[in-house]
Amino acid sequence: MKAMGNEVFYIFGGLVVVYFLITFYNKRQSRRRKSRSFMEGRKLRDRQDSGT
Repeated sequence: MKAMGNEVFYIFGGLVVVYFLITFYNKRQSRRRKSRSFMEGRKLRDRQDSGT
C-alpha cells in the first residue's frame, strides 16, 4: 500500500509542473500581446490594405 501513496505524489507533482508551464506560457503571450511591437505590424498592414 506504500507504493500507492508515492504514486499520488508523483501524479500531483506532474500536474504542478504542467500548471506552471501553462502559466508561464500564458504570461509570455499576454506580455507579447500588450507590447506595441506586436500590434505595430498589424496596424501597418491594415493601413496598406485599406489604402489600395
